[in-house]
Amino acid sequence: MSARYILHMFTPSGQMSPFDINMAVDAGYDVVVPYCGVKAEEIRGLTQDAIFSRGPKGVKATGIFIGGRSVIAASDMLETARKAMVPPFEVSVMADPSGSYTTAAALVACVEQQLKRAHDTSFAGKRVLVLGGTGTVGRIAGVLAAGLGAEVSLGHHAKLSSAEAAAAETGERFGCQLSGADASTPEARRAALAKADIVLAAAVAGVQVVSAEERAAAAQLLVAADVNAVPPEGIAGVGVMDDGKRLPEGKGVGIGALAIGNVKYQTEHRLLRTMRETEKPVYLGFREAFAMAREVIAEKAAR
Repeated sequence: MSARYILHMFTPSGQMSPFDINMAVDAGYDVVVPYCGVKAEEIRGLTQDAIFSRGPKGVKATGIFIGGRSVIAASDMLETARKAMVPPFEVSVMADPSGSYTTAAALVACVEQQLKRAHDTSFAGKRVLVLGGTGTVGRIAGVLAAGLGAEVSLGHHAKLSSAEAAAAETGERFGCQLSGADASTPEARRAALAKADIVLAAAVAGVQVVSAEERAAAAQLLVAADVNAVPPEGIAGVGVMDDGKRLPEGKGVGIGALAIGNVKYQTEHRLLRTMRETEKPVYLGFREAFAMAREVIAEKAAR
């Protein structure tokens, strides 16, 4: 009898995301067990509890998923779990706190595609404004865009100091250059948007961060992308189904939440399946998620 596939899901939060539990079951895991309120110092012990009980062959049917709400804590936990392995007792581990790694990966990959398709260009040298930039998705999207050669600013709805602090902390942790942007008033947003080639809206659901008037002020905008699927639109004029639709003014195109969400869903599903099907253990963070999102988009474009 073959071993049943078990996924241990660790989160520092009070509950594991139902979304991720559903995704794990749909990816083929037979047993999915959430562990809530997990502290960083507990990851090593929990990991070693998971790897030693099933034998070297049984560990191939075991995986670990790390959730939570902090992109930095999740990355640290992923590394702690990796270091806790004792080969041949070693299992695959994936981190996706609040879905941010796979969502940010899908967001940046979708924008990359539209930059090429609509403008025959790339992220290199472009100015990127991330609104909702201090949140989980915004930070990782900023890191990925910076890694592609963009000049990235993280915007905060209330205080420039909060944006600058998030940019400094995230940039230092992930080895890139990010800056803060003032997005606290309509005037500040218009000024920031006027300099942007790309705007990424990654704020909380149901909040519009760019009005029609503010969008019209972004005269050099190439792509506007929004991950908010809950009305109103995060960026006025960008519908949830838009996938390269021209904006009402200028030469820019819009990408909506469901277009991005479709890539995010496929990315997370494939990463979870990769953990379950791989012969050798894998460690999956946001960079691996981005590579997978690019793969999803390439396959879609080829059809």
